[in-house]
Amino acid sequence: MNIDHNILTIMTFVPLAGAIVLALLPDRDRIQQWGALAVTLLTFLLTLHLPFHFDYSVPAGTFQFQQNSSWITSPAIRYHVGVDGLSMWLVVLTGLLAPLGVLISWRAIDNRRRLFYVLFLLQQVAMLGIFVSLDLFLYYAYWELSLVPMALLIATFGRTENRRRAAIKFFLYTFIPSALLLVAMLWLYARTGTFDYPQLARMAAAHSISSNNAALWLASLAFLAAFAVKVPVFPLHGWLSDAVSEAPTAAVMVIAGKLGLYSILRFSLGIFPSQSHRIAPLMLALGAIGIVYGALLALIQKDLKRLAAFGTLGHVSVAILGIFAFTVSGIDGGIYQTLNEGIGGSALFMLLGLLYERYRTYDMREYGGLAARLPWIVTMFVLTALSVVGLPMFNGFVGEFLVFSGAMHSAVAQHLGWTVLATSSVILTASYMLWMIQRVFYGELGRRPETIVPVDLTAREHLALWPLVALFLMMGIASPLWLRAIDIAGANIAATVNRSQAVTMNFEASSQKQNAASPASETALNMTTPASATKGTR
Repeated sequence: MNIDHNILTIMTFVPLAGAIVLALLPDRDRIQQWGALAVTLLTFLLTLHLPFHFDYSVPAGTFQFQQNSSWITSPAIRYHVGVDGLSMWLVVLTGLLAPLGVLISWRAIDNRRRLFYVLFLLQQVAMLGIFVSLDLFLYYAYWELSLVPMALLIATFGRTENRRRAAIKFFLYTFIPSALLLVAMLWLYARTGTFDYPQLARMAAAHSISSNNAALWLASLAFLAAFAVKVPVFPLHGWLSDAVSEAPTAAVMVIAGKLGLYSILRFSLGIFPSQSHRIAPLMLALGAIGIVYGALLALIQKDLKRLAAFGTLGHVSVAILGIFAFTVSGIDGGIYQTLNEGIGGSALFMLLGLLYERYRTYDMREYGGLAARLPWIVTMFVLTALSVVGLPMFNGFVGEFLVFSGAMHSAVAQHLGWTVLATSSVILTASYMLWMIQRVFYGELGRRPETIVPVDLTAREHLALWPLVALFLMMGIASPLWLRAIDIAGANIAATVNRSQAVTMNFEASSQKQNAASPASETALNMTTPASATKGTR
């Protein structure tokens, strides 16, 4: 049976059905854990249908596995879903991280488990919906849905008394710009009569959305602001450290990066290519500053969770640098780095969560000397650190190399200086990651390890970590397997933005020529006007 036409709908709503079933099941024994694991594994298997049946021969800009049907007549809202080289691997990554999140939460969540796993599955529904939606109204519904489960997870399952404050901060930071996003979407509909992204992208390429450049500029800023907060882009990261510090491990694995970066690539660059090119110098600067700023703050942290939070800021800023370079390799690297942040960041947060389960603290000053007692955990930490710092043969190296090489060849103003500044992150990231490993695992035995019986990785924890470690190596050695689809999308995005900018520059140049020619034409007209005509006009 060919399910290509319905696979995205089935894949998106399986977690929703699972959440409903779990809400009806009793919260006793391990029923909730096993139920959530079964649902997330089934969802992951469904996502694997996409790369195995992806057609690499279709023209760039074509969406596959589409389902497009009328949903609401007035306003014209359609149920339109599909994926391309940009979204396909993000869907698969979302499917992979969900069962790993369940495994890592098996013992960490020991009360109100039904609520936790229902919210966790709803979060997965929202993320999958965001990646496959091609109607702006449908996309916005999933975008708003993603805020609620995450805020509730932080507020309910945070580790300290500050959890509600962190949840409120996260919600306000992300909800207020989302209101501006909705206003901009409604303005687009008023101008075009459609929420359909492919139609809007074609109209944007033809410069036919609106002749009001000021309104287009404001709408593009509303889109970008909502997405930049979600990434987060420096200096809009005020929610990040508190939310990461409080959120349970399974939630923090998906809290930053993927949704905002994808949305910038898809909607900001797709619907507002000229405006994106106009703001690119600022975004390059913010990306470079965010890389260095995040790494420097990570260097001075004593709390492991906050170190990882500011490290995340640096990693997503690398993707921003690549995206706004507007070169094929830069955009390819930005997409690849988005995947890397999801894989490497998740592995790091999982390992930090395992340490917290054993020693009940994230304070590095209370650790030390664990390498001899926890050989498997230190091995996983070292492999994760090598991925995060971008050692050759690991996935991080591929993403960073593409981003920095693409940024070096960018035509955006002031790109060279910001790229040189950003490359210092290679040293800074290695510094804080290796310093963290030295403090936690080497030297004299710390106070906590000295009084607690050591417990190395269990079989369940091995099962949760090894898939990510395998991806570190596979994506570093066999990167063309992923880049084949990514490059199709990256080349199309770069061509769209640069072509739109070229058209805009040609239009402005021709307008300037016409304006310059106007006075001379009027002079010539006056010189050739008969005196009788002049007299008559008086």
